[in-house]
Amino acid sequence: MIEADFHNRTVLVTGGSRGIGRACCQRLANAGARVAINYRLREDAARQTARLVESSGAQAMIVDADVADERSVEAMVARVNDRFGPIDMLINNAGIFEHVAHEATTLDHWKRTLEVNLTGTYLVTWAVKEQMIARKFGRIVNVSSIAALRARPHSIAYAASKAGVVAFTKSAAEALAPYNIRINAVAPGLIETEILDDVDKRALARIVEETPMKRIGQADEVADVVHFLLSESSRFMLGQTLVACGGRVMLP
Repeated sequence: MIEADFHNRTVLVTGGSRGIGRACCQRLANAGARVAINYRLREDAARQTARLVESSGAQAMIVDADVADERSVEAMVARVNDRFGPIDMLINNAGIFEHVAHEATTLDHWKRTLEVNLTGTYLVTWAVKEQMIARKFGRIVNVSSIAALRARPHSIAYAASKAGVVAFTKSAAEALAPYNIRINAVAPGLIETEILDDVDKRALARIVEETPMKRIGQADEVADVVHFLLSESSRFMLGQTLVACGGRVMLP
């Protein structure tokens, strides 16, 4: 059943084909939004997400783009504008993660991680901000991670990129607030997505045991936080990063 709070709003979700991105697409479709689903490689997964969106009665489109490439991002935004009109809401969710020890961390790995996770967030935000400024309306949620808030010695580049997303969120939020553009972020902990497929099961069990809530989070739980930050229920919130991690961020 479609809710009415995002009726006639267009939302662009980067990395929307699966995991947290897919859950966000479904949540916002249920709230009445038109959903543009960005993907990079998995067209089949993006089409499946589009079918899920449409099954709720909402409109969907898929759009291929590399968020780390300026021309690709500009073309993506133009395609969404042509199909759905101006973009009202943006979820910067596209990202990459690799579990890499410091001995194996190379400059190429560092550059690519920051290009996708941090520069990608900047490029897509900058590609939509002028139309938001012109209409004096915009809602943006950036997906960070608790890796931005706690030491991650086996994912140094990832942690640095996600910490950058938190700082970007704060500064961009203050800069664009006069135009009725609200920017906030969410920092998920361990979430049950395909990213866990390659994680050692013993290590995963240890993480779950250390988590105060004793479980892994679900993508739809993050999507609920994103929905809140985009909605008018959070209308007095700006530049904030909400943590959804089952309490792991509190650990020493």
